[in-house]
Amino acid sequence: MLPHGTTYDEIVSAFRWTIPTHYNMGVDACEKWAAIDPDRLAILHHRADGATDRWSYGRLSKAAHRLANVLTAAGVRRGDRVAILLPQSPETALTHVAVYLMAAVALPLADLFGVEALVHRLADSGARVIVTNRAGAAKIAEIRAKLPALELVLSVDGACDGAVDYQRRVAVASEHYEAQVTTADDPALMIYTSGTTGAPKGALHAHRVLLGHVPGVQFAHEFLPVAGDIAWTPADWAWAGGLLNILLPCLSLGVPVVAARFERFDPDAAWWLMGHHGIRNAFIPPTALKLLRGAGSPRARHNFALRTIGSGGESLGRETYEWAEAALGITINEFYGQTECNLVLGACAAAGVTRAGAIGRSTPGHRVGIIDDQGNELPPGETGQIAVARPDPVMFLGYWNQPEATAAKFVGDWMITGDQGIRDDDGYVFFVGRDDDLITSAGYRIGPSEIEDCLAGHPAVALAAVVGKPDPVRTEIVKAFVKLKPGQQPGDRLAEEIRAHVRNRLSAHEYPREIDFVTEIPLTTTGKVIRRFFREQAKDEAASARRRRD
Repeated sequence: MLPHGTTYDEIVSAFRWTIPTHYNMGVDACEKWAAIDPDRLAILHHRADGATDRWSYGRLSKAAHRLANVLTAAGVRRGDRVAILLPQSPETALTHVAVYLMAAVALPLADLFGVEALVHRLADSGARVIVTNRAGAAKIAEIRAKLPALELVLSVDGACDGAVDYQRRVAVASEHYEAQVTTADDPALMIYTSGTTGAPKGALHAHRVLLGHVPGVQFAHEFLPVAGDIAWTPADWAWAGGLLNILLPCLSLGVPVVAARFERFDPDAAWWLMGHHGIRNAFIPPTALKLLRGAGSPRARHNFALRTIGSGGESLGRETYEWAEAALGITINEFYGQTECNLVLGACAAAGVTRAGAIGRSTPGHRVGIIDDQGNELPPGETGQIAVARPDPVMFLGYWNQPEATAAKFVGDWMITGDQGIRDDDGYVFFVGRDDDLITSAGYRIGPSEIEDCLAGHPAVALAAVVGKPDPVRTEIVKAFVKLKPGQQPGDRLAEEIRAHVRNRLSAHEYPREIDFVTEIPLTTTGKVIRRFFREQAKDEAASARRRRD
């Protein structure tokens, strides 16, 4: 637990990790509360028909026990992988709890994954069982022949496409299950990386990963829990951000979590949902915040109860930070981490830890450095790679069946992130960009995130992606792909106005020399802009221009 304090130094000096030898995530997230106060609210399920279903810890525990008995009868044993292909729902949460209680390994999969993404993750992990819905079962049926290890598909929507009826199986199972004894270092959870460098890899985490996240979540949400707190995120619970920044830590802390399915992020629907359910603590990724900003202030249209907003997954930027303070009266607490080692940098405005444009200071209990290629820690003001020192309770055990890739993730005792950053004299870290996203132009190293944030601050711009385009003179030029707000018309005059906006607010070497107006900006399932798509397009354009010159 995070100790209360009024300053960063006070909190850090009082904090100590206490990791017990034996620990189980399912017990911590559900069973302890079910034993103490079974009627305590755990999940508010906002259903598709608009009704709200309330799940207590007691109800969640009994349902998890039933599923654990079903999985045990199906032959699932300690260490077996159980895949979860579901949107935000009580069934998603209780499946996680059941798998952890069994000492099996949960494999969360994003609801929006296509068959190619699914076949790689399911085949690579050797998952024996998958819990899904009708849409997921249809995808699995298409690739079932490529998944020899997959023995059982359970559908919460009933029997279909080779899947058996989840509800019928659990209805006849016992609601009594004795949790397996696990150590804090036993494997519990495997989340696949986004695959920015090669095929996605399974990052295997131990049960201690939940204990390691709790203080970071409390830091970003200003000493959560406070009476009346209710948490929500639009992020898929299959992503480390949705699962480990909200769902499991909040359940562990006894804070109710709102479950709601978004086919795609709708800012007006998000404002309504937060007002309707009195949500007080939200984890909202930067791209979603930019879309909320574009939809205007919610105060005149919706009830507004937010106490804290945490954001991470990509750089937030100064523009969005300042908008939240002005329009919402809330200082966004930005944090930073990766699938392999999450929530290691953060902010906490209540403790005076906040700085516009920064991704935070080392979260209490973690040591984060800016290092060179040899693993030497760099002084303030120098750009280097963001790295995390081991041991650390949130750090992964390794990549599934990839010892060489695991070893390559470390330089000595530093886990490298592939992200470039700068630390200032006060210990705040500023994100520069991923190694493969950095733009080299006329000798400058330019990160795209700050430019994208600045572009989104223009009144005509809804969203933007910035990449480097190969250039014979400058090595690369900054190119922006811009999606406009409804009612705005693209044209040369608007493009020049947008260039001037960036030039005046950032610098002359960072403004986009080329702007293309597009109808869509593709996003990952975690809400990040897919720059790779635009980077390839820019390279093709440059190659065509070079051929014409030749």
